[in-house]
Amino acid sequence: MKTEVSDGLNRTQRAGLRPLQIKGKVLLPIVQGGMGVGVSASKLASAVARCGGMGTISSVDLRRLHPDLMQETKHLDKELDARQRIDAANLTALDREIKQARQMSQGQGWLAVNIMKALSAYEACVHQAIESGADALVVGAGLPLDLPDLTRNHPQVALIPILSDARGVQLLVRKWEKKGRLPDAIVIENPRLAGGHLGAAKIADLNDARFDFEVVLPQVLEFFKASGIENLIPLIAAGGISSHADIARLQSMGASGVQLGTAFAVTQECDASLAFKNILAQARPQDMVEFLSVAGLPARAVRTPWLDKYLRILPVLQERAHPKAKCNMSFDCLQHCGLRDGNAGIGQFCIDQQLGHALTGDLQRGLYFRGAGTLPFGSQIKTVQDLIEHLLTPAKEATNLHTP
Repeated sequence: MKTEVSDGLNRTQRAGLRPLQIKGKVLLPIVQGGMGVGVSASKLASAVARCGGMGTISSVDLRRLHPDLMQETKHLDKELDARQRIDAANLTALDREIKQARQMSQGQGWLAVNIMKALSAYEACVHQAIESGADALVVGAGLPLDLPDLTRNHPQVALIPILSDARGVQLLVRKWEKKGRLPDAIVIENPRLAGGHLGAAKIADLNDARFDFEVVLPQVLEFFKASGIENLIPLIAAGGISSHADIARLQSMGASGVQLGTAFAVTQECDASLAFKNILAQARPQDMVEFLSVAGLPARAVRTPWLDKYLRILPVLQERAHPKAKCNMSFDCLQHCGLRDGNAGIGQFCIDQQLGHALTGDLQRGLYFRGAGTLPFGSQIKTVQDLIEHLLTPAKEATNLHTP
């Protein structure tokens, strides 16, 4: 396996690409994005790591992948300690997934944990991920200004915030500098192209030029240079990436690597069901829709029967919005929930419940986040190795490989 990874890094350079280096670790310039609920866990993350890239486990509600933990907690409702018991089960699941991924990755690549700042269990997940042996923490869905404080005693863990524009990068770096820490890398996510919760305040902002890679990457690099931290923080571009040409173009603009989500979600090793993968892979551009998420951020998803109905009755739901006595799922997964808190400006549905249905491939009730770009293999479900091979292969060479 070490030979395979070494060959992969050599192949990166032969293809005219640069490896991604974070905290002295040399990786393929390919990062698998975190996808919850249960979509990216140990199976997917370890497959990416075995190829020499950075695989990512999403920390959100991982108990769904563990029948014993679900059996212990799915009935909890009116119990006074329901939230504590469900949170504990999810931390146990996170510990299991990290350790299993570590074993399956056979010492290759890197294993990251994606943790949403918007989670109510954000701090607990940070501590558990470190204790369980994650190489890196990738944090988005909010500005993780407190992450250096939470990880002060663990300098070996790479800290990688997800941001979308130069202004956000400048704010976070300056705040972190005062705490004696710099990000070990930064994911620059284009909200117009990425899937899931997006780094724009509202839908109208999605097409703002400040998010374009051609704008944000040079601006951030100029800020680094002016601040005397040039070449210290690798930038990882995320959103709309599907080919070797995309990686080469982004590296020419100063990115060190790229992050893909949906393309990895439709691989054979993805932790979600085959039905889930097929729904994502077969979605067409006209099947995409943007809408306000429960976290107060725009999100891109596949138009399904559930989503069609939700959008149709949304005005009525917003008019009737009111604070609820308790969370639908009994563990208050988000710090700010439109349905629970009665905030009409935020999504009026239980995101954990809908993503849980999606995990099993329930088209009638599931919510399916998806990036806006085309997938490398269309509607085909291929392996992680196939995807990485595709991303490392220039178009002309790939054409020759597939010519009879």
